[in-house]
Amino acid sequence: FLSLVAEFCCGFFVILILGNFWFLAVLYLLWLYLDWGTPCAGGRRSQWVRGWTVWKYFREYFPIHLIKTSELNPNHNYLLGFHPHGVLVAGAFGNFCTDPPFKNLFPGLTPYLHIMPIWFGCPFFREYIMSAGMVSASKESVSHVLSNEGGGHASVIVIGGAEESLNAHPGSLTLNILKRKGFIKMALKHGAHLVPVFSFGENELFKQVANPKGSWLRNVQEKLQKIMGFALPLFHARGVFQYSFGLIPYRQPIHTVVGSPIPVKQNLNPTTEEIDQLHALYLQKLKKLFEEHKSNYGIPAHKSLIFE
Repeated sequence: FLSLVAEFCCGFFVILILGNFWFLAVLYLLWLYLDWGTPCAGGRRSQWVRGWTVWKYFREYFPIHLIKTSELNPNHNYLLGFHPHGVLVAGAFGNFCTDPPFKNLFPGLTPYLHIMPIWFGCPFFREYIMSAGMVSASKESVSHVLSNEGGGHASVIVIGGAEESLNAHPGSLTLNILKRKGFIKMALKHGAHLVPVFSFGENELFKQVANPKGSWLRNVQEKLQKIMGFALPLFHARGVFQYSFGLIPYRQPIHTVVGSPIPVKQNLNPTTEEIDQLHALYLQKLKKLFEEHKSNYGIPAHKSLIFE
């Protein structure tokens, strides 16, 4: 959905340039230059946009549910690790970029969904995603959110990133996380409590063309991902009036479970050993969260998370 909106916005910008409204394009480019740093400075959210009625129908389509397992004290800042990426990241968008799911369950906390910086270079589209509460995934941006002295901010980071979307097959429980420790370092530097989040059903929304590691397709996808910064999974789902083929996601329920916070004491210069220790604890808590809730959402007892 976001990709389609981005394409429309870019197309509209091209029309302005080629048409008789080139001066509007020039004015917007000036605005873009002056406003370039906003995605790294907390964005520019709009409660009006986040409350659009269309998001209610978006959440009900799957449907999307947000499950609270513990209180999150608004006097602290939090770093929420979202898993898995899936193809659409529907759970992250539906729960953290639209109101009222998160606001009702965690009053006093403001969520910021961090996404790839490349999206904020798209004319007009950047204004829309910022209004929904999305900000850059850069270190500068995460630091800005977690530096709020009064607490009440929650950085939401899809830990597996674009690379993990290539594992987004129905039934897949593989997470790209063993080498991803930057979020741990950020949590330590700012004293932000870590919260594991697992979104059951995220990988069931699309069927992806088989791309096992080592295959020619996977090799091409990984090379393109390194060059462009984002992955290109080959997926399909259902159509508007038929269920055999199309790009509309399947109607599969998504249950995004927010775990208990892991208290983190601020450490401006954490050592590698301290980062590794907290990372190991995070993996332990994430696995525990998954095991405690998997039976509620149709995951067989013998299946467990796979960390890569």
